[in-house]
Amino acid sequence: MPELPEVETVRRGLEPVMTGRLILQAQVNRPDLRWPFPPRMAERLTGARIEALRRRSKYILADLSSGESLLIHLGMSGRMLISGAALGAFHHAHPAPAKHDHVVFDLEGGARVTFNDARRFGAMDLMATATAEAHPLLSVLGPEPLGNEFDESYLVARLAGRNTPIKTALLDQHLVAGLGNIYVCEVLFRAGIHPERRASSLSRAEAASLVPLIREVLADAITAGGSSLRDYRQADGDLGYFQHSFRVYGREGAGCVTPGCTGVVQRLVQSGRSSFFCPICQR
Repeated sequence: MPELPEVETVRRGLEPVMTGRLILQAQVNRPDLRWPFPPRMAERLTGARIEALRRRSKYILADLSSGESLLIHLGMSGRMLISGAALGAFHHAHPAPAKHDHVVFDLEGGARVTFNDARRFGAMDLMATATAEAHPLLSVLGPEPLGNEFDESYLVARLAGRNTPIKTALLDQHLVAGLGNIYVCEVLFRAGIHPERRASSLSRAEAASLVPLIREVLADAITAGGSSLRDYRQADGDLGYFQHSFRVYGREGAGCVTPGCTGVVQRLVQSGRSSFFCPICQR
């Protein structure tokens, strides 16, 4: 699944093309993706103006002039592709329709945004903007890791007494929204904390130190355009490149990047997910 930096990168790529634009025509080419589309989705989108494009956790939300918001989840292979608009120094003409182009937005000004999803694990839904936070997918989420509600006092309090491994705790979307496997591995490496450590065993200082490190890792990844593992692409189709800066993730058997450390990156499986760590640097 794309993680928060990938989704934020896509949102930023879409924003100048979609925000403030009228949806001249919305085309829905199948009845469902991961779940059925909402009733009359194409009709409800056509003629609405996109007033804002925001992100909540790993979801993109387009607030519409109709008083509804479109929720977009990219899933494992979903891509939002832009054509007919100038992107930097290049102009991308509309390509021929592809097999997995499931939803197409023709926008005021000539741009087209296409949701392409080969595996169909993505999702879209429509909801009233005023009550969007009550949507079942959003109501269970914790605070945004880059927001003001996620601070040192909050995280210290939430980790106290938790007997789950710290890696598992940070992946809990109820605790903090949007963190995924890749970036939690990177955060714990920078913090020098072993992924199997019980959350309750962290000192107050250790727990507090995670907050700025989480923000730092996410900010670095967003600046780099996200990672491009598997099927991920930015909105303009380009690959991200943060994976070239991974310090532990996917580096099993490689030497630790910490100067002077003789450790070798190891991998273990936690709740079905790979955790990468340095056995010397992380305690």
